[in-house]
Amino acid sequence: MERTKSKAIFGRALDVIPGGVNSPVRAGKAVGVDPPFIKSAKGCTLWDVDGNQYIDYVCSWGPMILGHGHPEVLKTLSEAIPAGTSFGAPTELEVEMAESIRQLVPSIEMVRMVNSGTEATMSAIRLARGATGREKLVKFEGCYHGHVDSLLVSAGSGVATFAIPGCPGVPRELAGHTLSLPFNDAEALRGAMEKYGQEVAAIILEPIPGNMGVIVPRPEFLKELREICNHTGALLIFDEVISGFRVRPGGAQELYGIEPDLTCLGKIIGGGLPVGAYGGKREIMENMAPEGNIYQAGTLSGNPLAMAAGLATLRILREGRVYEELERKSERLFSGLAGAAESAGVQVVINRVGSMGTLFFTGHPVTDFESASASNRELFRGFYSSMLDSGIYLAPSPFEAWFVSAAHEEEHIQRTIECAKKCFASLGG
Repeated sequence: MERTKSKAIFGRALDVIPGGVNSPVRAGKAVGVDPPFIKSAKGCTLWDVDGNQYIDYVCSWGPMILGHGHPEVLKTLSEAIPAGTSFGAPTELEVEMAESIRQLVPSIEMVRMVNSGTEATMSAIRLARGATGREKLVKFEGCYHGHVDSLLVSAGSGVATFAIPGCPGVPRELAGHTLSLPFNDAEALRGAMEKYGQEVAAIILEPIPGNMGVIVPRPEFLKELREICNHTGALLIFDEVISGFRVRPGGAQELYGIEPDLTCLGKIIGGGLPVGAYGGKREIMENMAPEGNIYQAGTLSGNPLAMAAGLATLRILREGRVYEELERKSERLFSGLAGAAESAGVQVVINRVGSMGTLFFTGHPVTDFESASASNRELFRGFYSSMLDSGIYLAPSPFEAWFVSAAHEEEHIQRTIECAKKCFASLGG
């Protein structure tokens, strides 16, 4: 598959954009492949500037749950654009979005719109610190919460350790307020909170991690989180930027029956446009200015186009049978991939929750960042390159999720499985 025009554009990009991309993983360094530059999309199909066609399992990293260019979303947008693209002033659409979120996510009584998942987690952390009067945070290895200084830290090992900065530019003193723990490890959590619990403002996690590949949470682990927060007074923050509205209308908290104090949202509530939100219990959210004295602001927060597209998306998800169809399609896809790997003698472990899943090249269960990191990256590189050349578009990293959309049909899933069979065979078993 020729990508001559993409290579030329990437060369231009390298001259004017750091690494040639505006989000690092897009550069394809983890897979050794220069990125195709996308020109258009429809349904579950992408076309690059060279005219190559791909079945898309990135779905803009999750939000295109209905597929690209859904007619009702496009119609809503086309009707909203003539009224104006940004006002920096309140609109009724913001209120409708807040009401829709509250209806779908019972733990959220009040919600504040922002512009990205990073803004949502950053603001929720500030709120948790201000509301509790505490400074320390607990996060989990491999859970990504955007490029927030407090959370962009390296992982601890074994028993909890205070994290050190994970990249230059993050002050050591700030990172020193963050405890990093292994995901799914209730014992490590109990030990850390017994020692530091009265100093911890919040425990933040992706209840279904999607940034070390999909990791399935142990129900007892989530239950322990809730009980420990109740006991210590720390706030429990669910980062559902990926899992929110993706696995259930009410997110992972509906699926597992655990209510957090604060929830961070994004992706789907913008219908593909930039958006984020954080919300939770009324008595906590009322600490935010202008009601309270904890400050956060944004000119584009509640942007009318993002609200319109998001409301259209949520309406379709709420009224249709989308989740039942997504479950059926996802089961068909991932069971087919597992069978194809087994037939080729390639060891894989597939983790899936609803319409998000990850294929790990390993023979051992993947339950946390350490076990995810042990998967064979070289095999993934070969698989990725072969699948891309076969017209299957995957995230260019072994530690990301595949996303299935409502636009994926049986023909797309069957073609994906057939391509995977050939790709697994090429890896040599």
